[in-house]
This record gives sequence, structure tokens and C-alpha cells, in this order.
Amino acid sequence: MNKRMRRAAVAIAAGAMAVSLAACGSAAESDGKKDSGDAAAKGKGDAIKVGLLLPENQNARYEKFDKPLIEKKIKELTNNKGEVVYANAKQDATLQNQQVDTMITNKVDVLILDAVDAAAIKNSVQKAKDAGIPVVAYDRLAQGPIDAYTSFDNETVGKTQGEALLKALGDKAKDGQIVMMNGSSTDPNAAQFKKGAHSVLDGKVKIGREYDTKEWKPENANANMEGAISALGKKEIIGVYSANDGMAGGIITALKAAGLKNIPVTGQDAELAGVQRIITGEQYMSVYKPYPQEADVAAEMAVALAQGKSLDSIAKDKVDSPTTKGVPSVLVPVISLTQENINDTVIKDGVYTVQEICTGKYKAACDKIGLK
Repeated sequence: MNKRMRRAAVAIAAGAMAVSLAACGSAAESDGKKDSGDAAAKGKGDAIKVGLLLPENQNARYEKFDKPLIEKKIKELTNNKGEVVYANAKQDATLQNQQVDTMITNKVDVLILDAVDAAAIKNSVQKAKDAGIPVVAYDRLAQGPIDAYTSFDNETVGKTQGEALLKALGDKAKDGQIVMMNGSSTDPNAAQFKKGAHSVLDGKVKIGREYDTKEWKPENANANMEGAISALGKKEIIGVYSANDGMAGGIITALKAAGLKNIPVTGQDAELAGVQRIITGEQYMSVYKPYPQEADVAAEMAVALAQGKSLDSIAKDKVDSPTTKGVPSVLVPVISLTQENINDTVIKDGVYTVQEICTGKYKAACDKIGLK
């Protein structure tokens, strides 16, 4: 896995600093936002301690991609002297607040935080800042006085999903109704995905049922889909907007149980199971997000903040959270992943090998679309 991640990072890291997006926030600082903090003020060298807090382990990406990529880049940037202290909240916002307290007690020099609940973490972010610990919001825009933020262009993710669903439906877009399976209401990214999707789908299709899926859990998406099938009727459903691959798996299980076939379902994260479903045609698409690029930027931000350096050469844009204005930010572009470009994305970038994807029951489908 380390070799593949190294290839992936090399393949696209060159573009990390080339991301250029329109500034989307005011440069004014929020009330109470402080300077970089005591750790930064001391101008630490390479022997820094980085706290890494990730939100959950149901989605394969966090343990398989984000954690090792961030650890690797921090080692690289600190001549192997930097230490990463890691904790996973397992989708528990209360636990994550406790983990921040532990990081403060352990006197980390900087935090990389992917919030379970962007609002619930606000007071903990303030505690970190009060302790002189800068905070990099990773993947989700946490509230509170954060110092930097990197994620993907989340509204574009939703637009990409919506556009793909419309393409899959073609001239049948008005022949029935779709179901929208959004992510958790506690995740600000989910609201952005939803907004982007609606901007494309509204007026083009009839949305029969729409759900905010508790905790992004596949089992909750499965239950919601069963409810939608019961309410709308099997003959009425022509497509499903699913905000990520994990939920797509639960949705597809419900569709199969109801005897529904050839219903296009979207996804996100290019999980291995999602890619395999795309190959068999059970899932229409996913959104491929270049994790090495996002992880590298987060590591660069964290090391710079811990060492008291400016973010000007890293973050060219600014965003506003509900509590903090003008947060230095890098937003990474995404790619629509379908059968047609699996070779040119996740395989080319070294995320998966053909052998990993095309196991036993998937081999014939792989051969059919030319994955060898």
C-alpha cells in the first residue's frame, strides 16, 4: 500500500499548488481569532508533534488513504523528526471532543482535524487555540477559530454527481421519479454536496423522496431506500442520487431486494467496493477525489503553522465558516469516475491495481470493459 500511495502522491502532487479557484470569502478575521499560537511563536524546528483527528472508520478512505498519506508527508517535510499522534472518533462527536482535550494535554504543536460534527467541535477548537495550538480543518469546515482549511470543491462534487445521473437517465429523465440520499445533517460537506446536486437536478427530474442520512451509515441508507420504494412504488423509481459509495452499497442492496435492476446510482470516494460495482454496472459512477493532493496540503499547512511560518505560499484562497472569516484555504478539484476512465484515474494514480479490483467474480466484467 505504501508503494501505491507513494506513486499516487508523486503522480499528482505536482498539481497541489497549482489549484487556482476564485476567492470565496472575506479577508476579515472573526472576533476572537488569535495569532498562530504559542507553539508557532517559538519557531519550532522539525521535531514537532502533530495531532491527527479523523472522524470515522466505516468509510475505508480515512484509514487506508488519509492517515498514511498525511503521516508520510509530515515525515518528509520534517526530515523524519516530526511525530504524528493519531485518533479516530468512530463517528462519535463527544468522543472527538475528548480526543481534542487529550491532544491539548499531550501538548501537540498543531492539530489536523476532520470533524464528526462541524458545530459540536467549535468549543474544542477554541480550547486548542487558547492553549496556543493552531488547527487545520481537514476535509470538513469545522467551526471555531481554525487557522487553515483544505478540502475538495464540495459543491462541484454534488454538481458532478447530478450531471452524471442526468447523463445516465438521458431521455428517460421525465419518465419517473428519483430518490435523493444525502449525507449526514451534521456534516457541512453533505449540505454542500446537496446544494450542488440540486443546482443541476432541480427542474430536470422529479424528486420523489429525499433523505438526510444519519451518520452516513449504509444501513440507514438501506432503510431509507426501502421506505422510498414502498412509498413511491417500484415502477416509479428511475434513479438514485447517493452522496457516497458506502450509502450506495446499502441503496443497491435495497433495490436488488425489491427486484429493481438497471437503476443508475451515484456515489463518491472511489471506494474499492464502489469501483467494483461500477464495473458490474450496479453503480453508475463515483467521484474520485485525489486524496494524496489533499493530504499533502494538510501536512504542509500543519508543519508551516507549527513552525511559525506563513501560509501565503500554500493557501491562495480564503473561505468563510459560520464562525470564522477569511480562513486560508486550498480546494482540490474532483473527477467523475465511470467505467470509461477507471484505467486513467484510480489505476493510473496507483490507488488500486487491476488485481485488487478484478478479483474472482469481477474478472469477467473487468475483461468486458478492458481492465487487464
